[in-house]
Amino acid sequence: MTAKGEKTTAAVPARHARRTAKRAILGRLSWGLADQAASSLSNFVVGIYVARSLGLTAFGVFSLAWVTYGVVLSVSRGLATDPLVVRFSGVPDWSWRRAVARSSGTALGVGGAIGAACVVLGLALGGRVGPAFACLGFMLPGLLLQDAWRYAFFAAGTGRRAFVNDIVWGIALIPAMVVAARVGSVAAFVLAWGASAAVAAAYGCVQSGIRPRMTGAHEWLREHRDLGYRYLVENVGVSGAGQLRAYGLGAIVGVSAVGVVRGAELLLGPFMAVLMGLSLVTVAEAARVLRRAPHHLGVFCLVLGGVQAVAALLWGAALLLMPDRLGEFVLGDVWSSASTLIAPVTLGVAGAGLGTGAAAGLRALAAARRSLRCQMFASAFYVGGGLGGAAVAGTVGSAWGVAASTVCGSAVWWLQLRSALREHHRTPIREARTP
Repeated sequence: MTAKGEKTTAAVPARHARRTAKRAILGRLSWGLADQAASSLSNFVVGIYVARSLGLTAFGVFSLAWVTYGVVLSVSRGLATDPLVVRFSGVPDWSWRRAVARSSGTALGVGGAIGAACVVLGLALGGRVGPAFACLGFMLPGLLLQDAWRYAFFAAGTGRRAFVNDIVWGIALIPAMVVAARVGSVAAFVLAWGASAAVAAAYGCVQSGIRPRMTGAHEWLREHRDLGYRYLVENVGVSGAGQLRAYGLGAIVGVSAVGVVRGAELLLGPFMAVLMGLSLVTVAEAARVLRRAPHHLGVFCLVLGGVQAVAALLWGAALLLMPDRLGEFVLGDVWSSASTLIAPVTLGVAGAGLGTGAAAGLRALAAARRSLRCQMFASAFYVGGGLGGAAVAGTVGSAWGVAASTVCGSAVWWLQLRSALREHHRTPIREARTP
């Protein structure tokens, strides 16, 4: 009886600890969703506002600047914030603060260097596109620093701070967009968007009490080059593929086609908020699962990817039932063309959501080589499908080509995660048998 009583008594704290851990995970995921909801809502509103204010062709130019920002953001994340999340999630505060100072300094340096190149390129290009790129170059340091604070807060498990920071950005956007609308140019909207991000970036310094150390960027890159450079290639592969597809689509079909695709993607904005919100915290959470219960990592990733894929399909089904009058109210003249892309864009996002679960697992395992291999395959599929489809059937063909390639890329991610998990489970056994 005494032994049974002791077992029962010991089991109670264990169950309580498990419940507490689950609540903590749900809390962090909830803040990730809330933060990305705020971020994506502001992006959604900006996109809709610009589309309605400038028209299809000018919106296409704005979309090219937006896609270019995505590529630069991927460079910053690969070199600065992705290694931070993988290696400094759940560490002591002093270690986190030291890492964040160098990581944010690296992001700021990336923004300054690439921003200068964008300014030179924009001035050389001229025309409609040049001023937008030049203005983007001036705004890149603030945009990248704001993003770096978000990742730093999630690595520390304080997603509430990231949420507040994005709310500050959204509030700053309101007067900036009003001023840009009065000017009525693409460059004005790019400046308004970037300037409001700089306000949030400055507030991030106040929130964290940390000043970015650009002098620590070289040390950061050297210490984390085993992850950073692979993540750089991987991330640029993602966004670079999107940029190549956008530029290729513009060359094959026309700049207005880029605006049509962007309009269809905006319709999926609320779900993309969920997808991106989870991506902010999934690597950190997967790393915690790996440390606490390695055998649960595969299930965690499967649930994560499956839920996102199902949610995307449900949202797409709702969009297909949306009345034309409501769609025209949201997108204006862009709706008539964008509505034909809802089905393929939805399937593409569902495939990407499914693959996100596997990608989080590979990142948590620090399997940078496998992760890079997956992304190169996925990016090649994406560009090939998008441009091949455009050559065959225009904008609609490009959308269906991207949908098919995204599903194929997701399969590659899951095959690699399966192999990585088997390898990880075998490694401790070999080490235990080594005398």
